[in-house]
Amino acid sequence: MINMTSKKYSIAFFGSSLVSAYWNGAATYYRGMIKALHNLGHQTTFFEPDAFERQQHRDMDDPDWANVRVYKNSEQHVMKVLEECADFDIVVKASGVGVFDTLLEREVLNNRQPNQRIIFWDVDAPETLSTMNNEAENELRDLIPNYDLVLTYGGGQPVIDAYEELGARKCVPINNAVDVDTHFPVEKEDKFKADLSFLGNRLPDRERRMENFFFSVAKSMPNKKFILGGSGWNTKELPGNVKYIGHVYTKDHNAFNRSPMAVLNINRNSMAEMGFSPATRVFEAAGAGACLITDEFKGIELFLEPGKEVLVAKNGEDVKNLIEDLTPEKAAEIGQAALKRVKAEHTYQHRAKQLTEVLDQTFSTQKAVSA
Repeated sequence: MINMTSKKYSIAFFGSSLVSAYWNGAATYYRGMIKALHNLGHQTTFFEPDAFERQQHRDMDDPDWANVRVYKNSEQHVMKVLEECADFDIVVKASGVGVFDTLLEREVLNNRQPNQRIIFWDVDAPETLSTMNNEAENELRDLIPNYDLVLTYGGGQPVIDAYEELGARKCVPINNAVDVDTHFPVEKEDKFKADLSFLGNRLPDRERRMENFFFSVAKSMPNKKFILGGSGWNTKELPGNVKYIGHVYTKDHNAFNRSPMAVLNINRNSMAEMGFSPATRVFEAAGAGACLITDEFKGIELFLEPGKEVLVAKNGEDVKNLIEDLTPEKAAEIGQAALKRVKAEHTYQHRAKQLTEVLDQTFSTQKAVSA
């Protein structure tokens, strides 16, 4: 149980974007975590670059639970905002900001103030670790021992071991979860009704798995209806029974997940191989009471019970068989069981309490690494 006398921390957080989910899969994770930390009394200023047209595709206004600072996409402005971090208790550099990552990873350490804690928060640990281990020269790999703490977006013991081998002082996975204020059951909408739907951006290390788990299934079931959402698929030749709807704004996620008979989660190659990293959409779907089919990955049973709270497929043939056997009644039963489980064990409030305990321990038992 969290110590209610815990210190309330001021946090400077460098990430891809808090206010836009456009080409930004980590947005829901950031929002859920930072809002839950705010509810525990912590204050976060989120620094994000004006890059990749995200500010032109905002899906939320600046929230009242975080201070958002958008900085211009230049080295000069990066260095300027770093100067603003001197008075924070904690400075977080997340992976995948998208611009000036190497500069930020180095300079958050060089600008360290006495008694500050500097954290690297990896929201794509399998990919980050692969890059660090495979590049002959990699600056982040050399910097990891200088961070007071490494946090990761899932990954379990394999990720912990990998980071400790690189010299991390401490590595703690903070898994995805559901934000019950934003993801919940809603009425079904006709425009999203289908037998199976998938939401995800087109990425090279996911597309091959998409062919197996989604497109091949659609081709083999011409009488079923499929919906594909996400950015980048507009140039992909799709089966005739797959309706592509483009980017789905977060305000429509609940209806997107709730309306079809089932929704599909397909992990990227790196995530599937590492395991223990359920994607954001797993918890979003469960929070909406959706029947979720996921590709198999190690550790799924730690989050949802296969066969009861989630359906698990090893390949496209499994997906096809699951769809053929599924009824609306069975789908509703699985969705309700998943909703009950995530509300009881996997909300961002659970994660924020876990993180607060980790931060308390980091401040009380570790001396800050010297700059």
